[in-house]
Amino acid sequence: MRFQMTRQTVVVLVATTMMWVAIAAQPSPTPSVAYVNGRWFDGSRFVTRTMWVANDRFVSRPNHVDSTVDLGGGYVVPPFGEAHNHNIEPSPRFDALVRQYLKAGVFYVQNPNNLPRGRDALTGKINIPDSIDVTFANGGLTGPGGHPQEIVARNVARGAWTPADGDGAFFFTVADRQAVDRVWAALRSTRPDFVKVYLLYSDEYSKRLADPATVGWRGLDPRLLPDVVRRAHAEKLRVAVHVESAADFHVAVAAGVDQVGHIPGFRADEKMQLPDPSRFRISRDDARGAARQRINVITTLAAVAEEVGRGKDTAFRNAVDRLLRANLTVLRDSGVSIVVGSDAYDDTSVAEAKYLASSGIFDRAVVLRMWSETTPRAIFPGRRIGRLDIGYEASFLVLEGDPLADFSQVSRIRFAVKQGGALDVN
Repeated sequence: MRFQMTRQTVVVLVATTMMWVAIAAQPSPTPSVAYVNGRWFDGSRFVTRTMWVANDRFVSRPNHVDSTVDLGGGYVVPPFGEAHNHNIEPSPRFDALVRQYLKAGVFYVQNPNNLPRGRDALTGKINIPDSIDVTFANGGLTGPGGHPQEIVARNVARGAWTPADGDGAFFFTVADRQAVDRVWAALRSTRPDFVKVYLLYSDEYSKRLADPATVGWRGLDPRLLPDVVRRAHAEKLRVAVHVESAADFHVAVAAGVDQVGHIPGFRADEKMQLPDPSRFRISRDDARGAARQRINVITTLAAVAEEVGRGKDTAFRNAVDRLLRANLTVLRDSGVSIVVGSDAYDDTSVAEAKYLASSGIFDRAVVLRMWSETTPRAIFPGRRIGRLDIGYEASFLVLEGDPLADFSQVSRIRFAVKQGGALDVN
């Protein structure tokens, strides 16, 4: 029998063909992984459960599971953060440094002052699934003769940098509001992830400006900080402020900054005027103000505690210890968001977290939460990280033992996943 092609037949054939083409064009289902037999940190304790991952996210239980990974009863935590380190820069040891961070479980790093050209040279080496993720401030705003110009001078003297790496690159000198107008476009052209500002003994700004001996121990005129904050916030940029003294902390809180870099007392082994610590003690009112405004305060205390602890001056050591503990306690009691940062150029934030856990001021769950939840979110506030829950990035560490019973277990990482992919951290 001859087949007669009618208009209706053509329509049916075309429709059927289009249907099969549409089916063929659909992406295949995303491979899903079930992670079983793990104890997952919920912010206060570990809960045994199964978690599922598809692509780079935790997902609800899928209809089909492609593979299953047995975590062997390991303790699962979000990856750790380092909110203050300047060591993310091009160097012969850069690959080894990245490896050091990943082995330590520190996946998120904030560099609060760097050469813009250094950041550009790292394109393709960071902020990728198998490396660390980093945010950069680029050059910081400071006053005439202010910190960190002495760092540039040292690097120029040893031939590592050139004068072009100074004002307008590693730092921007700002003496008045007109200067803020002049340098703002230059700073913005470097594409910073946030804005860094230096305050050093701001209650003595005028006095130090006239004293040549204080070069490198000065910062921005404190009267300019509110204007800088307004400009930055208008452009959706966070502001992080280096502080030395309680007066600096007060100015930063009053101006409404987003982060305070360092807790006063962090340089007790340099030029602090101890054993009288009053100028470095954070007031309860300022701590409460920081809490109300949800300002993140970065610690950076472990190095000075270790250095002072090795000293022979018992009175000085005790005075520093009392100061550091008093500041941590008032921040804790006021409900301030404390984040972990070390400022330890040759290290990661591991020693800082262990110092906080050993202080007795915070329980271990609180420190673990600071380090694995609060700190990553402070570094990348726009990302869904720092939580082991549906919809968040599937990044986590599996520890051998319970860090709530023995905090040193944070350094015994059995297995790691970053954005859905397993990492070799052994």
